[in-house]
Amino acid sequence: MTVVAVIPARYASTRFPAKPLANQTGKYLIQHVYERVQSCERIEQVIVATDDDRIVSAVESFGGIVRLTRKDHPSGTDRVAEVADALDLRDSDLVINVQGDEPEIDPKVLDKLVASMLAEGDTCSIGTLAAHFQKEAPCSGPGSPTDPNCVKVVVDDRSRAIYFSRSLIPYPRATNGTIHDPSRWLLHLGVYAFRVGALAGLVRQGDGSQCELETCESLEQLRWLSAGQTIRVVMADHPFVGIDTPEEYRAFVERVRSGCSAEVGT
Repeated sequence: MTVVAVIPARYASTRFPAKPLANQTGKYLIQHVYERVQSCERIEQVIVATDDDRIVSAVESFGGIVRLTRKDHPSGTDRVAEVADALDLRDSDLVINVQGDEPEIDPKVLDKLVASMLAEGDTCSIGTLAAHFQKEAPCSGPGSPTDPNCVKVVVDDRSRAIYFSRSLIPYPRATNGTIHDPSRWLLHLGVYAFRVGALAGLVRQGDGSQCELETCESLEQLRWLSAGQTIRVVMADHPFVGIDTPEEYRAFVERVRSGCSAEVGT
């Protein structure tokens, strides 16, 4: 079975324009991500999928593989699917979608995701990652399980996703929604493993109107669940930090310079 990782990277960003090209560490942000994914044992090829020639030039400058895609894709999943469609892959092969703004992603957990999907065989066509909120995370407000920017997931006894939500799920009725231990909740980490045949079907499905759940929560994985897809949830030991804003990038730069970043040493 062939396993390919595709990293979608857009130039435009409302909160952080030209984010993939930020290079205050001496490397482009997209290079940090590329090298982390490239160090995985179970991933055979890494490809950046972008809509901008400037990112193409940057990736080529450090020897990475990059493909220029259409600019009008509605989601990163569609951009990944365009690249996957151009490769000589079988329906059962795996495509791993890794966001281009996660320079501290753990290669071992990506290998764990691949291994889990291989073990599943044909019983599961989509896999993703989650981690418990840290015990020291706030109990409310930004970065907590109550934060709508932190997507929560609940799973069944076989580690299949039951539901994803921006709301607090499950809701602690006994305490009227008050949280005392954030680590009881699961934070969804936006990495996906798709079997190629399923990925093509998801993109075709997305050509129509969004389902009610997807529209309500603005989460495309709810469309997949609504259509009957099974999503395997693999647990990471801890959350990894994505870069959404210039402030978060500056904090990452400081971690790299101080030797405290998970990226240092790889």
